[in-house]
Amino acid sequence: MSVSQIGRYEVERELTQGGMGIIFLARDPYIQRQVVVKVLMYSRTLDDVYREFFQREAEVIAALEHPAIVPVYDFGWHGKQPYIVMRYMSEGSLDDRLAKGEIKLTEMAHILKRVAEALDAAHARNIIHRDVKPSNILFDSVGEAFLSDFGIAKSKPITDDEGEWLVGTPAYMSPEQVKGEAVDGRSDVYAMGVVLYRLLTGQHPFSSDSTTALINAHVDLPIPDVRQIKSNIPAAWQEVVAKAMAKDPNDRYPTAGDFARDVNEVASGKWFLRKL
Repeated sequence: MSVSQIGRYEVERELTQGGMGIIFLARDPYIQRQVVVKVLMYSRTLDDVYREFFQREAEVIAALEHPAIVPVYDFGWHGKQPYIVMRYMSEGSLDDRLAKGEIKLTEMAHILKRVAEALDAAHARNIIHRDVKPSNILFDSVGEAFLSDFGIAKSKPITDDEGEWLVGTPAYMSPEQVKGEAVDGRSDVYAMGVVLYRLLTGQHPFSSDSTTALINAHVDLPIPDVRQIKSNIPAAWQEVVAKAMAKDPNDRYPTAGDFARDVNEVASGKWFLRKL
């Protein structure tokens, strides 16, 4: 998609493309600041479902107005294509940071605390993110973490190998998401557990070239021990991962904040004092 202007926003360059939209770096000429403009792909505008997802993201974020959620500035139409204007997160994503190497424990705990605060605020309003993952955790110019992409806070169609519709990203999906059951905030807690696993080991707990095999692993396979990948990791981390990723939501942390609290206690050493 080649475009020089979307609404009043002057496009500088295309940043990336996703399953639903194209994301541009642009400039707001009224106040001379860089922004991100996400435009629904033209091919998706013919589908009422995708248009609903897109508009819902703007509505959800505007309703939450949380300091740890990437804010929406504007919503409009570029011809038949809806677009969302958001704050530009100039320091990239948690995925980008992971690609550069390990993240310090104290930094990791702070990032997860920020994301947990955003999730708890959303859950208090009965909004479930459903797609918590490192690429949706972004950093601003001073390195502060923000949660982004509430576009599937209700639902988002992707397909498994048999063509069935799923909701979420297979590597981070809770067992209840995989089974198409009703979800609550504990489904996002499960995804946070997967994020923690990746932060600790550099790997996903489950991987497969087959989408069906991958999502079924979340339902059927035991959670791999982080110490099988990095033997020097304290056992406490496996306890936190195992509780966050419990197959039964009733066995997980009841809130994202509870999860983040234990992450901080292990990272700071308070966990071990508590166990004495």
